[in-house]
Amino acid sequence: MVAQESFRADVLASFKASANEVEELLAYNQNVFDCNTFTHTVKFPLAPEAHVVAWEEYAVAATDGAFETLKQRLVQFRFPILEGISQTDAYRAATRKGVPVDGMPEATGLILKQPEKLQLIIHQSLAGAIPVLLAPNRKDFISLVQALTMRNEPSAVPASMGACIVSGYNNWDRIRSYRQQWEAQNPGNCSESSWAAEFRRIIPQKELYQDRFIILSDGPYSNVSAKDVGLEEPEWRRLSLIIRLEHECTHYFTRRLFNSMRNNMLDELIADYRGIVAAAGQYRADWFLRFVGLESFPNYRKGGRLENYRGQPPLSDAAFKILQALVKAAAENLQRFDAEHAEELRTINGQTSMLMALIYLTLEELASDEANLRITKLRQIYNQT
Repeated sequence: MVAQESFRADVLASFKASANEVEELLAYNQNVFDCNTFTHTVKFPLAPEAHVVAWEEYAVAATDGAFETLKQRLVQFRFPILEGISQTDAYRAATRKGVPVDGMPEATGLILKQPEKLQLIIHQSLAGAIPVLLAPNRKDFISLVQALTMRNEPSAVPASMGACIVSGYNNWDRIRSYRQQWEAQNPGNCSESSWAAEFRRIIPQKELYQDRFIILSDGPYSNVSAKDVGLEEPEWRRLSLIIRLEHECTHYFTRRLFNSMRNNMLDELIADYRGIVAAAGQYRADWFLRFVGLESFPNYRKGGRLENYRGQPPLSDAAFKILQALVKAAAENLQRFDAEHAEELRTINGQTSMLMALIYLTLEELASDEANLRITKLRQIYNQT
C-alpha cells in the first residue's frame, strides 16, 4: 500500500499537481473497494439476491401495467411529489413503520405523465438478476427518483442523470408477506406483541426486507445528443439504454462483491467502460470524454457529468483541473488496451477479468504510462484464481 501511494503521488506530480493538490487527490482517488472479501473462486453470473423472487412475482402480476401493480406494493407510490411531505406524520408512519395508507388524506398517489409506459424487467447481470424500472418519459423518471430516493420531495435531479440504483430499500410489502407466513406457522402465538418481538428479531436480517433495484430512463445517455456522437436519433436512444443499464449493473457488481458503490470518478470510469463496450462492441474514449464534459480538453463543458462527482468536501478548482487530466489520460489508456486485446475481452471470462483488474486499480495507475502493464498483471492473477 505504501508503494502504491508513493507511485500515485509521483503520477500526480507528473501531472503538475502541487503538494496540496496531491494530498487532495490521493484522498479523493483512494480505492475503497473491499478486495479482501474476494477470497475464493466465484461463478458468474452470481445467484440472485433474496428480494428478486418478490420482484419476479410483481413482474408476473403486472397484467394491468407495472405502475398499477407497484402502486399496491411500494408505499412511496401512494404519495405525491410534494415539498415537505416527508416530514408529515402520515408519510413517516407509512414509510418507517409500515402503517397502511388507506384513509390517509396525504396519500393521494404518485402522478406519472405516462404511467402505462412504465416497464418492470428482471435483468440478468454478472452480479445476478436485478429488477429494473424503465420510464421512457423523462418527467416520470424524475418522479420515480424523487419518490424512491428523495422521500417524495421535489429535489433536483441533474439533466445528465439518466439512471440510479436504489439500495437498502425497505419493502413493506415483503414484510407483510413475511408476517402472513409467520402467522400461518404460529397460529396460536401471533398476537401483536408476539409479532413485535418477531419483527425486532428480523431487523438485523436485512435480506428479508431490503431490496436493490435500478431506475432507468431511455433518453440520450448523459444528456448527449445523437448528433454529438454522429448517430441517428433512434440508434442513439437504443445504445444509450444499453450503456445506462450496463453502467448501473457494474455499480451493482462492485456493491455486491466489494461493498462499495460511490459517486466517484473511478467508479464512473469503470461503469462507463462496461456500458460503452456492451453498446458499441469496443471502448470509445471519445464517447466517454463527451459524457463527462471533456470532449474539448483542456476546456471543461459545464453541465458534463464530471462535476457531479467532485467529492465531499468538493475538490478545489486546481485539483479538479488535475482530475480532468487524469480522467482523459485514463480513458485513452483504456481505449488502447481494449483495442489491443479486443478478441479476448469480448468473452464472458475476458469481461470479468477486465472488470476485476479495473476494480483493483486507482485512477492514477490507469492514467500512468504503466496502465497497460498493471491491467495485464491483474487480469493474469484473476484468471489464475
